[in-house]
Amino acid sequence: MPRRLYDLAYGRAGDKGDIANISIIARTPADYQDLKAHLTAERVQAHFGALFRGQVVRYTLDNLEALNFVCYQALDGGGTRSLRIDPLGKSLAGALLYMVWED
Repeated sequence: MPRRLYDLAYGRAGDKGDIANISIIARTPADYQDLKAHLTAERVQAHFGALFRGQVVRYTLDNLEALNFVCYQALDGGGTRSLRIDPLGKSLAGALLYMVWED
């Protein structure tokens, strides 16, 4: 059975307009080092593919052992414009945590 990102981390997400914010919080200090080395903005963008039409920017939060990804043009225009079901960006952390993890 393949390892998944959720084996290394917890996740939280939210949305504002057409921007999604996904935080990945490591379970252990060793997991954080692995995430920091291998979970790039490009890898997140590739995981979501055409769902995210804009740039993905990664921020490191060493004091929290977490990574924060700000994903632009990720919500089909936002809650008032999108035909996607609610809760829009709230479910993206779960979708990212399901990523197969091969470091």
